[in-house]
Amino acid sequence: MIISETEKFAPLQPLATPFVKGKVKFQNRVCFQPMEGCDCHEDGSPSELTIEKYIKAAKSGAGLVWFEANAVCPEGRTNPRQMMLTADNLPKFKELLSDMRAIAEKEMNISPVFILQLTHSGRQSIEPMIVYRNPVYEERRPVSDDAIVTDEYLDTLPIKYAESARLAIEAGFDGVDVKSCHGYLFQELLSGFTREGKYGGSFENRTKLYIDSIREVKEVIGDDYLLTTRLSVSDMIPKPYGFGTDEEGRLDFTEPDRLIEILCDEGISILNVTVGNPYYNPHVNRPYRQGGYVPPESADEGLARFEIIQRHIKEKFPSLTVIGSGVSYYRDDLISQSERMLREGICDVVGYGRVSLAYPMFYRDSLKGEFNAKKCCLACSKCTLLMRAHQVSGCAVFNEYYRDLYRRTCMNK
Repeated sequence: MIISETEKFAPLQPLATPFVKGKVKFQNRVCFQPMEGCDCHEDGSPSELTIEKYIKAAKSGAGLVWFEANAVCPEGRTNPRQMMLTADNLPKFKELLSDMRAIAEKEMNISPVFILQLTHSGRQSIEPMIVYRNPVYEERRPVSDDAIVTDEYLDTLPIKYAESARLAIEAGFDGVDVKSCHGYLFQELLSGFTREGKYGGSFENRTKLYIDSIREVKEVIGDDYLLTTRLSVSDMIPKPYGFGTDEEGRLDFTEPDRLIEILCDEGISILNVTVGNPYYNPHVNRPYRQGGYVPPESADEGLARFEIIQRHIKEKFPSLTVIGSGVSYYRDDLISQSERMLREGICDVVGYGRVSLAYPMFYRDSLKGEFNAKKCCLACSKCTLLMRAHQVSGCAVFNEYYRDLYRRTCMNK
């Protein structure tokens, strides 16, 4: 019996279930999460390493490819090779997206959705730009009062987000993400309880720049494109130095619920859930299986927290499309756990981060009945260690290039 190419890719349920959001059709519920490679050219355009990663994403069968953090201004870059779409390098992005769509159509018979994440790195910029003095974070990266950004500088950012969004749509993206997570500028503003001025203190002040930027972006992209956000629902840092927590550092939904309600009113249609700050408590958003870092909680606790948060949001905001996170840890059970989360209504789409670097063809192989758990992410975070060592980042276990780079630059340090 001869099996056609279409029949080779037998659909899974419910990961393979399509859905429509606004005017955009998603052909499955697999999302490749934004994973920074620190490997773009200095002008912010994709390098050969960047292109290689995204071409693999196009071949993977993922219905949604969420592009990595794209700086909206030079001073907001976290490293000199961070992605940054500009008018000058726009043709390079157009070419990459066009190639990705052609490959996905040819090899998987799908048209993936592409979202560009817009960011300002704030405290983690090459030259730190902080919202307020945070003794928790500054234990590891000391700064002075000189690094505190002024209200006048913050006033200039909404238009920069809008311009980046305009370029993203011109490049061919289907939507943009106004990013507020992992301790970067907008996320730090959410915990600016001790900051003075119009961007600090009250809830309205702390959320002002985030909301103003979303409004400017929405004005530019209109209703035909997706307006999304990746949000750290809780920093898991004790108040007043963390958002979404109480004074003991426990999860507190009071302000996140209030914020998400506003986000929905402002037109956010997709919420990509994350939690914690990888520069301070990396185990929170990347549960560990092995590695030099010893987390203060078990991976099961971290995975349970993700599900509690995602389930809470889905129950409280049922019309909001929620992208779940944290599943790379599951390895052998990657597909079954993903399908369980969808069946139970914990999330609408499953996001895959580290595993998309280690085993980008996991979903494609699953469709063919050839999923190999031994190729899955080991949850060791060597990819992040490369980034912290100021190297380009990728899977240092299953990719020979990054494995050799890790041995040369990170071992015995």
